[in-house]
Amino acid sequence: MADSALSIRTIDESEIRTFQDVMAWAFLATPDEDFKWLKVLELERAHAVFDGDEMIGTAGVLSREITVPGNHQVPVGAVTVVSVMPGHRRRGVASLLMKTQLHGMHENGEAIAILWASEGAIYRRFGYGEYASSLAMLTMPTRMAFHPGVRVSDTRIRQVSREEALPFMREVHDRVRRTRVGWVNRVDATWDVQLADRESDRGGLSSYRYALHPEGYVVFRVKYEGDSSGPRHELHVRELVCETEQAYVDLYRYVLDMDLAGAISFYTAWDDPILHMVDNPRKVRREATDGLWLRIVDVDRALPLRQYSSDVDSVLEVEDSFCPWNSGRWRFTVKNGEATVARTEDPADVTLDAAALGSAFLGGARLSVLKRAHRVVEHTPGHVDALTIAFLGAYYPHCPEVF
Repeated sequence: MADSALSIRTIDESEIRTFQDVMAWAFLATPDEDFKWLKVLELERAHAVFDGDEMIGTAGVLSREITVPGNHQVPVGAVTVVSVMPGHRRRGVASLLMKTQLHGMHENGEAIAILWASEGAIYRRFGYGEYASSLAMLTMPTRMAFHPGVRVSDTRIRQVSREEALPFMREVHDRVRRTRVGWVNRVDATWDVQLADRESDRGGLSSYRYALHPEGYVVFRVKYEGDSSGPRHELHVRELVCETEQAYVDLYRYVLDMDLAGAISFYTAWDDPILHMVDNPRKVRREATDGLWLRIVDVDRALPLRQYSSDVDSVLEVEDSFCPWNSGRWRFTVKNGEATVARTEDPADVTLDAAALGSAFLGGARLSVLKRAHRVVEHTPGHVDALTIAFLGAYYPHCPEVF
């Protein structure tokens, strides 16, 4: 429960600098006059918690679309800039921010919320499910050969300036994100944030390089490495976005064959097919981490938003103390990929909390695994396996950008 001395409200323009200072202090960062996240901040959805007149907590929601299974684009509340000032923890500040946001989304018609977690032990208690999508850090040496079945075309790939690349990249990204589960749309200012390129954004690497294929693009930085034997630079790929499988092959070949480079690294989808394209997959190192955390804001409106892989008919008992309108038993029925959800008094086949349901929503976490982790309870044999299959998609969900 929040401290009774605390209050919460949206901020106005005069409070922006304090808002960013609180966030910087909470994340042990240096306050920045040119705070890049302000470019996408929606003031009417930016909340601050106050102890008297002192601002001690921040959080914002970005109005976005996310692609869900079935390649449907649906509204989503993208939670960002959540912070609590040092010295004010364990007073209910984060709970007050989270509850205010979720009530706002409930009233605004956003049935799901997403965020990136700075710490892994915070957000499950607010109903967010981990591993709703996953990230894989791939590292591999350059000059790796593809297996004989992979054909590289003779399409010319051009390295161009940022100014020339951006209009093309915007168009390609908007088409591709509609076909990738977990991708979110970008407003104009998002590009400035995601591809921020001040010296302080580079982490000791080069400025961004942009290379265009007629059906895709790649953006990367260079980490300069080498010794007396010669250069062995590392290419840090930021985005590789392709409309066709051929563009994907060509652009990967482009970075793998880069002169003077010895290795590439890339935060990409867990099922990035490069592991199966190269002739020696053991040379590719893959390390997994969590991506999106997803929160079901409204069970009855969220579950019908996506398509499902198989028919199912189960009664779900959902536990959700943070959003009590979700608690209770719901009959979840899927026929020909389409779901209906309705309140019921019938006995539950499966019991789970909102976080477990959020983890499974995009197909990222398997309910069968969550059952083994004691996060899901099966009352009627066979229902968890049936639900697991229904929630799975053709590919792992992936979100390529932190917001």
